Amino acid sequence: MKYIITGLLALTLFGCSLSVPQPPVAKQTKNLFDNDSDGVINQRDHCPKTPLDAVVDNDGCPTYVDSSEENSIHVLFANDSSVVAESYMQNIKQMSAFLAKYPKTHIELKGYASPVGNANYNVALSQRRAIAIRQALINDGVAASRIKTVGFGDSDPVKANNIEQTNTLSRRVIAQVVGYQGNVVKEWTVYTVRKN
Repeated sequence: MKYIITGLLALTLFGCSLSVPQPPVAKQTKNLFDNDSDGVINQRDHCPKTPLDAVVDNDGCPTYVDSSEENSIHVLFANDSSVVAESYMQNIKQMSAFLAKYPKTHIELKGYASPVGNANYNVALSQRRAIAIRQALINDGVAASRIKTVGFGDSDPVKANNIEQTNTLSRRVIAQVVGYQGNVVKEWTVYTVRKN
């Protein structure tokens, strides 16, 4: 029995080849790297420069949330004047800060006059008022190319309780601006702070 087992072992050892052929090497035909580390390989990534902490879809594109914010300006003027009162400078500074926050936003300043006197004169006066606010914004750092002025004269008086109030409230420059911003949705990490 001992000889039979030894014989079988000898046959097994000598009957087997000791060299094993190398497995074939597969050639990589696709770009399997992930250069922007968003979890989507370059071959499938349609948005190759994704911010590192962004939530991405199957194409490697980040999710954006659109947000908007509004700001307005409302300045009253004395009769037959285009001088900006000091009390309105804070309102102008707030608008300047808003325009700095949204650098692609433009503003149209609409000037008006009270329904007193010559209509042509009132158009020119309302234009001068809008230009005065424009200059104040420029002095605060807003680019002149982002500001448009229009003088409407006495064409749109404010309805009020009496003529004196109507005249006072009609001598104005107004503007309303909406700023849009697209923010990338960020993925949750252990460092994310929960909003209360």
